[in-house]
Amino acid sequence: MTARWPHVLFDLDGTLANTIPMILASYRWTIEHFGLEPADDATIQSWIGRTLIDMFTELAGPERAPDLVTAYRGWQYEHFEELIRPYPGVLEVVHDLAGAGVGMAVVTSRYRESAEWALRVLGFDEHLHVSVGLEDSTRHKPHPEPLLTACKTLGFDPAAAVYVGDATVDLLAAVDAGMDGLAVTWGAGLADDLRALPNAAVVDTAEQLSAVLLG
Repeated sequence: MTARWPHVLFDLDGTLANTIPMILASYRWTIEHFGLEPADDATIQSWIGRTLIDMFTELAGPERAPDLVTAYRGWQYEHFEELIRPYPGVLEVVHDLAGAGVGMAVVTSRYRESAEWALRVLGFDEHLHVSVGLEDSTRHKPHPEPLLTACKTLGFDPAAAVYVGDATVDLLAAVDAGMDGLAVTWGAGLADDLRALPNAAVVDTAEQLSAVLLG
């Protein structure tokens, strides 16, 4: 197999790890616990990819936001391994990429500790590590800083890489970082929204992802 890109950066939530049910449940619990205006699942899902502090600042104001983030993370920590799930076939794609000599890492808006925990639970940690977590950049997706930080840390030109993600913010960050963006439709983003943005490909299955990345 010949890799199309020598370097592949992955988003985590909604791309490698099916954390969407966990995220929805965490938001629902926090919203109810703090008496915020209820939101349906489609609305909450549209928040995925943005940072917790940004979302809770919008929902409850800057003074309350830190307490909401702490409560959200505490509830999620208690239920993490119960609710996190793999996406069928994605682990095998990562194994095949490693076998083809592709350099890989994770760039996520999740805190590093939590992201590394997810990789261990789902078995990705054999081939993947977290290059950039939430605390490793000052600006976050859709800003390109997290991706550019990863490229600098790992020592390659953004033009030699592709970022695989499930949200519009992932594709926007890739464009502004000067790298290709590849979208998967099994996560939080809507397929039509993803296809409307610049992208190298939009795929619906792990088999299609493998075909794009490895030919």
